[in-house]
Amino acid sequence: MKNAKSVTAPIAQVRFFSIVPHETHIDFLGKRYIGFALSAVLVLLGIFAFVQIWTGNAKLGLEFTGGTAITLDFDQAVPVDQARTLLAQNGFPDAQIQDIKGDKIKHGLYIRMKLSEEGEQAPARIPALFERAFAGNKPTVVSTEFIGPIIGRELRDKAIWAVVFSTLGFLAYIAFRFDFKFGVAAAIATFHDVFAVLGLSWALGMEFTLLIITALLTIAGYSLTDTVVVFDRIRENLRKHQRDPLVKIINDALNQVLSRTILTSVTTLLAVLVLYLLGGPVLRDFALVLIIGVLVGTYSSIFIASPLLLMWRRRGLTAQVKQ
Repeated sequence: MKNAKSVTAPIAQVRFFSIVPHETHIDFLGKRYIGFALSAVLVLLGIFAFVQIWTGNAKLGLEFTGGTAITLDFDQAVPVDQARTLLAQNGFPDAQIQDIKGDKIKHGLYIRMKLSEEGEQAPARIPALFERAFAGNKPTVVSTEFIGPIIGRELRDKAIWAVVFSTLGFLAYIAFRFDFKFGVAAAIATFHDVFAVLGLSWALGMEFTLLIITALLTIAGYSLTDTVVVFDRIRENLRKHQRDPLVKIINDALNQVLSRTILTSVTTLLAVLVLYLLGGPVLRDFALVLIIGVLVGTYSSIFIASPLLLMWRRRGLTAQVKQ
């Protein structure tokens, strides 16, 4: 029986990894113009979404529009779903509710609402609503916060500049790690990913919050990591096969790292998918943006970053790679 068990595990591993393609010979660069056309549409959509966010015409979260935040504490736990239904039925359909606990908070609810007439009345109305709906479980107002629209605009601008400066930092790192042309290709691919995910998120009607901005920065880092792996293999092949055509060198590199790229993307997607399914309404948009970002980031490393590198270095590149 022991021998049977020891044999079964390796067989299961072989079956699993046999799903991942090995020894592929796909002409990725031959399809680069299809990728460029698709990316042009995604980037244009992202630019349009960016303009909508900058001008305040997009669906923005409380952090950017201003609003009210109330923390209530109860003697007994109040289900978040019931609290959300109660507020929606009484004039607060867009309220964001989070279950919290702390040293001085037994069963707390953190409720946030956008700036509006109802939002201004919220500190007085909401405790009364809960007191009537949950008899014998009187809420205690722990804190009330007000975020003005001016602060919201400042947060929006700082979030946008955070994305810009982080991408420029990626450019500097890749330029130092490889060379300047590698860095420019990686930076363009990263900007492509951010704008593509931004546009798709806007098209899906998501509300843009600081959590979504965090997801965009995470996507930029993920995309860069995937691009670095591809570029590292390209650089290695450039040194080993100096006389081969540049198209063949890059295509070979992409095929060599394809299995690694697929495994990394699938395992990341599985983790984020669990977050999407079980994370609740607060984290659902965040997880969905990450799912889109992983797919777009994997696509851009193959069909955007590498073809851009080919276009930049095709004239006269053979083996001039940074030592």
